[in-house]
Amino acid sequence: MVRRQGHPLARIIRDLRGPSFYLGLGLVAATAAFTVVSPRALILLQNHLSQELAYFTVTDPFLAHVRLGLALAMFTLVPFFVYWFWKAMAGPFGLTRATRAWFVLFCCLLFYGGTMFCFFVTLPLGVNFLLGYQSEQLQAVIAVGKFVTFVTVFVLAFGFIAMLPIFMIFGAKTGLCPRRKFESGRGYAVLIITIVAALITPTPDVVNLSFMAVPMYLLYESGIIIIKVMKID
Repeated sequence: MVRRQGHPLARIIRDLRGPSFYLGLGLVAATAAFTVVSPRALILLQNHLSQELAYFTVTDPFLAHVRLGLALAMFTLVPFFVYWFWKAMAGPFGLTRATRAWFVLFCCLLFYGGTMFCFFVTLPLGVNFLLGYQSEQLQAVIAVGKFVTFVTVFVLAFGFIAMLPIFMIFGAKTGLCPRRKFESGRGYAVLIITIVAALITPTPDVVNLSFMAVPMYLLYESGIIIIKVMKID
């Protein structure tokens, strides 16, 4: 008797159900481990961005270290999440083992490349711009919780967004979204990118939004170029 495969989305969810449990346990364990060393990581962040921090409730320092531990755990475990994601996608969309391996490899490279670029280039520019409004009468007092949230969300979001070309290649390769749709949909892409950047960016100012939106659009264009070079219709 032939077993029905069902809807691709249902199959993906089913294939991810088991790994999700273990990945969740791994994330909790890694968060606990990184929370222990997060005070040193916080000092590195402060020195990198030249910031003095304060807190306003007794729970602020503890919660800030937990958030930082969670961000470090996510940063470390990304290869495992990416591996199981593409393994689940392989069956419904007929991805070969070689294609899956390339997707995993380049997703990881783009993620870590994106986070490093954000950490060393985009983040300092954004922080310096925002703090450029200080004066003798107006001095910044930065809460440690807000600081950690700002940094971690900005850096991790940049890393995940850097994977965009891989998902564009996947869409073109599987026929979900051919190259011509990416080319003709640039206007919609700009609109969606602007909305996503506004939602992800921790602050609503135009400069920080552009720090997120401009690289996203460049990644979108690079995805089109890569699809064209690979001759995927």
